[in-house]
Amino acid sequence: MLHELAIENLGVIESARVDLGPGLTCVTGETGAGKTMVLTGLGLIMGSKSVRATVRTGAEAAVAEAVVDVAPGSWPAERLEEAGAAFDDDGTVIVSRSVGATTRSRTVVGGRTMPQAVLAEVASHWLTVHGQSDQARLRSSAEQRAILDGYADHGPLLERYQEAWWAWRQAQDELERMESGAERARLEAARMRDDLDAIDAVAPEAGEEARLKAESEVLENSEAVRAGVAGAMAAIDGESEMTLVIAADAARRALGEAARHDPALEELETRLNDVAYAAADIGHELASYLDRMEADPARLEQIQLRRAELGGLMRRIGADLDGVLAYRERAAAAVLEDDTWDETLEARREAVSVAAARVEALADELSASRSEAAARLAVDVDAELAGLAMPDASFAVEVARAELRHSGADEVSMTLASHPGAPHRPVAEAASGGELSRIMLAIEVSLARHAAAPGHTFVFDEVDAGVGGKAAIAIGRRLAELARTHQVLVVTHLAQVAAHADRHVVVAKASDGSVTRSQVHEVAGESRVEELARLLSGHEDSKTALAHARELLEASRVAP
Repeated sequence: MLHELAIENLGVIESARVDLGPGLTCVTGETGAGKTMVLTGLGLIMGSKSVRATVRTGAEAAVAEAVVDVAPGSWPAERLEEAGAAFDDDGTVIVSRSVGATTRSRTVVGGRTMPQAVLAEVASHWLTVHGQSDQARLRSSAEQRAILDGYADHGPLLERYQEAWWAWRQAQDELERMESGAERARLEAARMRDDLDAIDAVAPEAGEEARLKAESEVLENSEAVRAGVAGAMAAIDGESEMTLVIAADAARRALGEAARHDPALEELETRLNDVAYAAADIGHELASYLDRMEADPARLEQIQLRRAELGGLMRRIGADLDGVLAYRERAAAAVLEDDTWDETLEARREAVSVAAARVEALADELSASRSEAAARLAVDVDAELAGLAMPDASFAVEVARAELRHSGADEVSMTLASHPGAPHRPVAEAASGGELSRIMLAIEVSLARHAAAPGHTFVFDEVDAGVGGKAAIAIGRRLAELARTHQVLVVTHLAQVAAHADRHVVVAKASDGSVTRSQVHEVAGESRVEELARLLSGHEDSKTALAHARELLEASRVAP
């Protein structure tokens, strides 16, 4: 439930704060006064996209803010807590949206900035807006099906069906790809089989070509390498009287004598000792290197032959050695698939058959659920229409079998017989504009009874358009009945509807000749009577309209 809504610099509304308690709240005002901006503010609180053009001229940003009840432990509460929102002790959370005229818009919930999409995701669980455009839902078979699914409340069944449908489609695609490309794939597998045999005959190893190239470089220049290594070894630890090892050791001993008298030289003595050991190790390694060079004089020829084998293989495959090894994995998989082609084809056909049977079974189950819900929805809507000044109308929901698709295997059609003996026709054709408004209201009330928890907020934007007289009174009465268990906010131009409200908010505009501003305030007592009189006649001081307004208020108080 929404406790209050604050708006700043939104359209013609400079600043407004509306207290929204439980029950029915109506919003009225002259055309162009800014009633739409109240709904725009609610839309921002619901996470709708921000539009910079709605920012009041001359203002840097528009702001909409609301205090919202979120049931502890509910999915919206958990989702907002995950996003870092902080709740007040009474379980409420503050939602704020700012729309910059030249800057970026911001969404803040419970003191934490978060993506607008997160707010939209959770807000749909606490607030639902209906307007005249919702009547278009009654002209679309897909929307009618969605309405029925919402009433049936079989979301888990529909989700299971859709998962099975996608699995079936995927199995069909895999089978079709295999069957349609069978000849080409098997020819390709035969070619890859030959390549695989050639690769396995050579048996290359990862990094082998680079290693062989480096070793070949050494062997091809072996004399120069041997001379260099031998010279270095002689200088480090050879037969001469002064080698690097001898010099380092002599320096260490000399420094050791000095360190006996000055401890500060001990570290340098240690480092010279390390130099002597390191030089000796290098000398030993160089000697081993020379031994290895002399141990295998035929190695160069072997390396050249092996590199020729690898080079021929790389030219055949058209890739370097890493590419050859990667190609081998693909070829092995293709050959294995070719070896088991018949078994794989049969398995995929069986998979399609099993998936199709599951889809058909779930489609039957979904159709049965829709048919049962259709009968209940028709009864509920008929009952609502009787209270909305359409007692002779007969509403029906037909569920007809159709081909399998993502939404199921049903065509849903809502029909109306306007009076006894009249044939049932599609509701969009059989009902007038005013009747469509009442039918949509009847459907929404039925949905609210089944799908919305008590305390859910419903906003109706002029659903009474095209309605007057007794029908308008009936709509007001039905909205008041809905408000006994839910919070209801209605924007209306009919006094017959506004008279049933628990609180009445008026949007009034004022102009100083250069700037137009709108004020939003609650009216009660005689001020409310005057506003109802204005709605009735256009003149709040008309004695006849004032008397009629008082009569409407009195009738709404005693209505059952």
